[in-house]
Amino acid sequence: MVSSAKTAAEAKPAGDGTAIRPLPLWRNLQFQTLWIGTSASTLGVSVADIAYPLTVLAITRSPALAGLFAAVQAIGMLLAGLPAGVLADRRDNRTVIIWTEAGRAAVTAVVAVALIAGRLSLPVLFGAAALLGIGQAIKGAAQTLLLRSVVPAEQLTQALTQDEVRMNGAALAGPALGGALYAVRALAHAVPFLFTAGSFLVALIGAALMRFMPGAAQGPAGRAATPTPNGSSAGAGGMLAGVRMLWGQPVLRAATLLIMFVNTIGAGFELIIIVILRHQAVPADTIGLALGLGAAGGLAGAPLVKVLHRLRPGVLLLAVCVLDVGVLALLAVPLGPWWVAGLMFTVMLGLPAIRVLVDILVIRQAPPEQRGRVVAALMTLIGLGMPAGVAGCGLLLQYLPAQAAMLTLACAQAAGVAYCSTRRELRQARWPGQVVKSADSGRVSG
Repeated sequence: MVSSAKTAAEAKPAGDGTAIRPLPLWRNLQFQTLWIGTSASTLGVSVADIAYPLTVLAITRSPALAGLFAAVQAIGMLLAGLPAGVLADRRDNRTVIIWTEAGRAAVTAVVAVALIAGRLSLPVLFGAAALLGIGQAIKGAAQTLLLRSVVPAEQLTQALTQDEVRMNGAALAGPALGGALYAVRALAHAVPFLFTAGSFLVALIGAALMRFMPGAAQGPAGRAATPTPNGSSAGAGGMLAGVRMLWGQPVLRAATLLIMFVNTIGAGFELIIIVILRHQAVPADTIGLALGLGAAGGLAGAPLVKVLHRLRPGVLLLAVCVLDVGVLALLAVPLGPWWVAGLMFTVMLGLPAIRVLVDILVIRQAPPEQRGRVVAALMTLIGLGMPAGVAGCGLLLQYLPAQAAMLTLACAQAAGVAYCSTRRELRQARWPGQVVKSADSGRVSG
């Protein structure tokens, strides 16, 4: 497709007063290049998410330490979250992605080399976890803004729906591929890590190629430089500007709290699934295949975004969370890998609608000069409890049978969803086009 600058120009009225429609997304070269690169890196991360816990379990035979690895990664992501938002608002996001992917590739390559040499230790793994978490936070904020720089506003929902295909496609293929690659005994089970390092290099090349495409010269944050209404700079509001925006609006505050709670409880549930299936003598490649087939629900849910968005946003969010509670409880029933795949497929159907919901309610409402910090604040807040969640799952597995640990998660999540459902502002929330604005204050009500 054309560059964002050219697309924006084509969206302007022609000389006879008629608007020129932007070109379709499949012809947007910058968007498609970004999409291919991010698809590769997302697939690599999905492969690594299976390989790392299997590696920790193989080295230590301790579920608690496997949970601690994920907790360290989540802590790194949280610590880097708010600074990553400032970086995204002030720097060229293509450059940010290039350096971040280079760093993630190097860290993953070090893990692979250490594994091949027989020198892989817990300090190396935990150091890699922290650095990868930091890289994920920086990449996430920069990528979100870069997407908006190459897609016109009227095509943003369509682009995000296509992006759901990327994320859920990687979630579908990654676990199966990760399990299969880990099962390869050559190179001391380092094949999945080499694959992941290569996927980061593909994303790096994609971001670098975007620099040489027509219309790539843009504002300092990798997007078209647009003056703000009050003439404020990208640094207005400081590092906490995004947090203040989210916490200052009742609907956004209630929705963020609910997602925070669900993320905390569910942060380590895949680890519990892996342990449950391993206790049933399920091979590693079959575990990955079951998790991947479950993720196909996200692909099937992408076409349902418009249908599900007919519900009020708060009602939709609560309904998906209630479904998640039921699935967690049923996962405790040890009926094998295909039972797990079916349950995960069911709960994943609503995930694309929720992701687009968050974009519509939060990210699109943020001032352009603060959008990077709003994205980073959202990622930081909803991930705030994830270190405790994954570490807690590891401890539950250390002292409880895996089925009992899963039922404990289901009960805890049920309590949190029940509390959030009492928030009237969440239940009665409307989509931005449906809300009523107060005539005297101009603030959104309801």
